[in-house]
Amino acid sequence: MVQDLFVCTRKGLFRFQHSGGKWQQTYVAFLGQPVTAFLADPRTGHWYAALNLGHFGAKLHRSTNQGATWDELAMPALPKSEDKDAPSLNQIWALEAGGPDQPGLIWAGSLPAALFRNDQNGDGEWHLVEGLWNLPDRAKWFGGGTDDTALHTICVDPRNSSRLVIAISCGGVWRSEDAGASWVCRSKGLFAEYMPPERREDPAIQDPHRIVQCRDQPGHFWCQHHNGIFYSTNDLENWQFAGPRFGFGVAVHPKEPARAWFVPAIKDEVRVPQDGKFVASRTRDGGKTFDTLANGLPTGFGYDLVLRHALDIDGTGDTLAFGSTTGNLYVTEDQGETWRAVTHHLPPVHAVRFAANA
Repeated sequence: MVQDLFVCTRKGLFRFQHSGGKWQQTYVAFLGQPVTAFLADPRTGHWYAALNLGHFGAKLHRSTNQGATWDELAMPALPKSEDKDAPSLNQIWALEAGGPDQPGLIWAGSLPAALFRNDQNGDGEWHLVEGLWNLPDRAKWFGGGTDDTALHTICVDPRNSSRLVIAISCGGVWRSEDAGASWVCRSKGLFAEYMPPERREDPAIQDPHRIVQCRDQPGHFWCQHHNGIFYSTNDLENWQFAGPRFGFGVAVHPKEPARAWFVPAIKDEVRVPQDGKFVASRTRDGGKTFDTLANGLPTGFGYDLVLRHALDIDGTGDTLAFGSTTGNLYVTEDQGETWRAVTHHLPPVHAVRFAANA
């Protein structure tokens, strides 16, 4: 088994593989083009890459032969409207495969915030999940760091593939029990200090930067929120506050839900590492305490920012990787005790994803 690490950047999609004790770049596609999301479907082996080409719009491509060739697919589209100010789809921010019992199903989250499904491995038409699009609470949502709202997180429950959890900036956390037909807000316990006091706990305007679900104990979730770190141990009945640490990415151990990793930063207009120190952070006790993980990371004042999809953990729970807005890529194979620089010369990193490749 060879493990792949895919890195989406402002100027292409890169693959790194572990060989001879080193992580080495073995592939690049879409050189010069911004890649915003990537999926290696474990059911089929197909690769999917979303691009944001600015004036040329958002695009979606699929490879069925491990990147030897790519085919352009139809893009999801928002409902047509006669309103000249009606939103258009600007970017795909999340791609996830359906469950093993849902052959062909691919989910896509977009900016503006919408959820789409395709049941043909990306072929043919994408279908808007109207149950989410037509929610009355949508009128409350607003952009967090972007002009538009953004659906950036999709969690497919390993216990039941029809159970979905999504996160929206700024629109809170939502769960569907019926593959998207209906939705219930699951933001209880989150709070937004950027809102007036009377709306601080409004569940529909929260800004979860990223949410992850524990693979083997899927009732446990972690959330890196604009106003801190939160966790849920009761299947999203409520969230608990674990500290006022700002950041974007979060990773949870696949077997041990009390273990999670973050990359702290300073929020709002600044957005550089916390105290200027480019470090990772880990909790091993469910948020009671946090370790600073800096062995192998650069010393001195840093300007690296790790975006919401740019931190990932592999299936063993030992290997993590993160990439930064300054083109640095780091990997640890001992849960963060020591880090190794894979490269300092990538374009700004949008996302990283591990994929097991036979």
